Amino acid sequence: MRENNISRRDMLKIAVGASASITTGMVAIPIGTFQAKSLITRTIPSTGEKIPVVGIGTARRYDINSFPEKRKQLKKVLKEFITIGGKVIDTAPSYGSAEEVVGDIINKLKKREEFFIATKVRKENINSGIHEVEESFKKLQTKKIDLFQIHNLVGLNVMLPIIHEMKQAGRISYVGISTSFNWQYPEFIDTIKKEDLDFIQVNYSLASRQAAKTIFPIAQDRGIAVLVNVPFNRGKLFSKVNHQSLPDWAGEIDIYSWAQFFLKYILSHRAVTCVIPGTAKLQYLLDNMGAAQGQMPNSEMRTQMKRYFDGLM
Repeated sequence: MRENNISRRDMLKIAVGASASITTGMVAIPIGTFQAKSLITRTIPSTGEKIPVVGIGTARRYDINSFPEKRKQLKKVLKEFITIGGKVIDTAPSYGSAEEVVGDIINKLKKREEFFIATKVRKENINSGIHEVEESFKKLQTKKIDLFQIHNLVGLNVMLPIIHEMKQAGRISYVGISTSFNWQYPEFIDTIKKEDLDFIQVNYSLASRQAAKTIFPIAQDRGIAVLVNVPFNRGKLFSKVNHQSLPDWAGEIDIYSWAQFFLKYILSHRAVTCVIPGTAKLQYLLDNMGAAQGQMPNSEMRTQMKRYFDGLM
């Protein structure tokens, strides 16, 4: 896949701490110029806490327990992530060794307070569910987890009361539910309407827009924060744009790569609190975090982005 006639891999040559710049075909992006105060943040409605609008997802990419060299790479990514002002990292027990890897890296960085850690539980049985929750605390090496979510609604009626109890006890800050499947939307919507939730996590992208019509309005009405997963539709968005250059007008809203194009479309919906693209390489980190800076598309530009994307062969 290529962006602006160069590959995404080559587009941003990371030199941490250096003051270099890379020409993308539109502008020169300065390296090492991120400042925490420059990242756009949004408010968690239930508390007023603010978090940066771009975080990190860990599915597949952080399941690397048997690959020490990859763990070193991820440590560099997470160190740079918080250096430039990032905060939210989302994981789950079902992501293989991801929780353990994340917990180990954060512990070694000694920056636990700078991360917003979100994880999940996916068990039908109360005993196995409680065990999975306790294992998450151990693997993540933390006494408090920022957000616990019922993963894909599995064990919802059994585990949601348990998660609420742990929030009351001060072990969890926020309670949520997640899905990445459109077929779960009816149950998901019903749950949002009747349960007391701080967060929901749902799939949304230029290629999968249903959540904006069916889920986001309810979340806004009920004051629920929204995390967005699979923002690149599992890589299919990049496959669609393939060798094509960005449209000239993308620069008007500070978009300098296809990743930023896709992420800013998501973030321009005011219901979205944070998007969590999978991020395991430094160059992709800086590229993704670029979507947390500069101008956001207005309603007219969002329409233009949809039309452009839909018109691609």
